[in-house]
Amino acid sequence: MIPIHAYEGRRVAVFGLGRTGIATAKALEAGGAAVSCWDDAEPSRAHAAAEGLTLDDLNRRDWGDIAALILSPGVPLTHPKPHHVVELARAVDAPVIGDVELFALALAGLPDKRRPKIIGITGTNGKSTTTALIGHILRETGRNVVVGGNIGDAILAQSPPRPGSYYVLELSSYQIDLTRSLACDVAVLLNISPDHIDRHGDFQGYFRAKQRLFEMQASGGIAVIGIDDGETSAFYSKLRKGRREEEVIPISSGRVFARGVYALGDRVYDALDCASHPVVDLARTPALPGRHNAQNAAAALAVVRALGVSGRAASDAMTSFPGLPHRQECVATIGGVTWINDSKATNAEAAVQALGCYDRVRWIVGGRAKEGGLAATRDHFDRVEKAYLIGEAADRFAAELEGSVVFERCGDLAGAIAAAARDGAAARDGAADRAPGAVVLLSPAASSFDQFASFEARGDAFRTLVRDLDPTSAMPEGVA
Repeated sequence: MIPIHAYEGRRVAVFGLGRTGIATAKALEAGGAAVSCWDDAEPSRAHAAAEGLTLDDLNRRDWGDIAALILSPGVPLTHPKPHHVVELARAVDAPVIGDVELFALALAGLPDKRRPKIIGITGTNGKSTTTALIGHILRETGRNVVVGGNIGDAILAQSPPRPGSYYVLELSSYQIDLTRSLACDVAVLLNISPDHIDRHGDFQGYFRAKQRLFEMQASGGIAVIGIDDGETSAFYSKLRKGRREEEVIPISSGRVFARGVYALGDRVYDALDCASHPVVDLARTPALPGRHNAQNAAAALAVVRALGVSGRAASDAMTSFPGLPHRQECVATIGGVTWINDSKATNAEAAVQALGCYDRVRWIVGGRAKEGGLAATRDHFDRVEKAYLIGEAADRFAAELEGSVVFERCGDLAGAIAAAARDGAAARDGAADRAPGAVVLLSPAASSFDQFASFEARGDAFRTLVRDLDPTSAMPEGVA
């Protein structure tokens, strides 16, 4: 736990009592604050009470003594409208912040020689993989590393900062919205595409949240910017005007440039110090398939090189990267068909990355649709033998697939898996599925919240249901 002393002797409100909220409340109490905790969901309140926290209905109490509101990232801050507790906090001029800002305040209280290095990674897609990959490389090269933020344990539940350590943080737009003073030594923007519009009002609001990560950087901070889409390329150009050349590093998965890190085919090239030369052979990194992972590998290489890791050491470390659960995770191979859990693909842009990795796909898709629907995946429809539609988005996605892809409405995940297994058995009778490359892919292109509490819960259910098809099937280790 990281004790938070910034509000010692004062009362602080914590709203939202999931994993992050509970860790936040305990960290504040450890630092001497009086904490009033609340959640609108009774099961969350019961869990917090069992953890020894003090419940206090923030919707009803007098806010005159509240010094700050620590808000869970999942609670509306501005759109579609602020939550009632946000309005109460603003009425008494109490700052509305999140756990990452508390972490930043803890860092601000440290002398420079004790301050760890902070690496922040944001973007629409690839954040988790890139965050985990950077953490893996730094560990493999002998550094003391904590990986957190929007991945793994809550940041305030992690070990206290110590000299020479590295904090590698995945940061969502929700978390950045609640952060004011996190000065990353290295900040990364991978890419940007419309997402979370309901929480930010429009695309520009969403993109502005991402850009704030770089506005918070101190002089000398390094910015690593993906330039594979127009918006991020323009942002890179904007940053270059206000910073020294060596402080802004471009990365790409298809464009060649004089200075930066880029990928071409299966090679990642380092052009930071001198003439460009290949450093990473992606053919030796089975956990990083597809062009999107070439961008992730380029970003990771740029970050660790900026932190003093040699290109050769980074390349060697990447070969042992195990990948992430729920991101192109090989669950089983049954009758020659590989079942892939890509539940983390909660929008179409993420699903494109998985579809592009396979030639013959039975695609389990659906959930709660996001703006844009399946439009981004259209160029990969020719790879889809059949789509199995689930969740709230079934009718909408059926309309988008009509005439291009054979599909079946399956209702829920169990129904989709049963239908895909049935079709696989029928195909095997004709020997079609004995050809290499047959894949059943859960890559929903939609959020999980219509039928599951999280994409993790959806992926866990997929694993269980697939393994129940054939408990003796081969279980590949690691993640594709």
